[in-house]
Amino acid sequence: MDTQKQLAENLLQIKAIKLSPANPFTWASGWRSPIYCDNRKTLSYPEVRNFIKESFVSLIRDKFPEVEGIAGVATGAIGIGALVADMLELPFVYVRSKPKDHGLANLIEGEVVPGRRTVVVEDLISTGRSSLNAVAALRDAGMPVLGMTAIFTYDFPVAAERFREAGCDLYTLTDYHHLLDVAVKTGYVEPEALETLREWRKDPAGWGGEA
Repeated sequence: MDTQKQLAENLLQIKAIKLSPANPFTWASGWRSPIYCDNRKTLSYPEVRNFIKESFVSLIRDKFPEVEGIAGVATGAIGIGALVADMLELPFVYVRSKPKDHGLANLIEGEVVPGRRTVVVEDLISTGRSSLNAVAALRDAGMPVLGMTAIFTYDFPVAAERFREAGCDLYTLTDYHHLLDVAVKTGYVEPEALETLREWRKDPAGWGGEA
């Protein structure tokens, strides 16, 4: 089994990702969704955590051989980002969603070194806005961003467009399409639920209305 399918199966097994087409979840944004993802749970499972770490390291070495530092996006990617940086023996920083409201009011935590070529590690790509805010913060601090890597993406068209506009390459370990394929083949969802799951991805904001 390839990395994308193996990881998708792992995320379903440990319930880091849950699918419930018949009883949708409500996201903080108010969107109704048949899927919920919390990749922080992967840190509690050593085998899955190590698989993700090693997959990230292999991907980064392949796609970004000139990398000089790793940045994690707070809070979901701090843990795995630090593990990846440790295995690569590279410096690590993490980027907050907003500056700290006391002390030095840091937006980037760690040693900021202008010119250090950096790869960003993220746990989840949804619309791409918060992830690209971290990229912008690093660039504003003078740290060139080579690209972003993430555990999982919903593959929303709006996210793909935002990454193109930002000039930021994105590589993910697995994605929504592989997840659905694995979910059906393993019996996690019934085949007839596939159409509902596919329709949601096309228009997540409009699907099912707001709660």
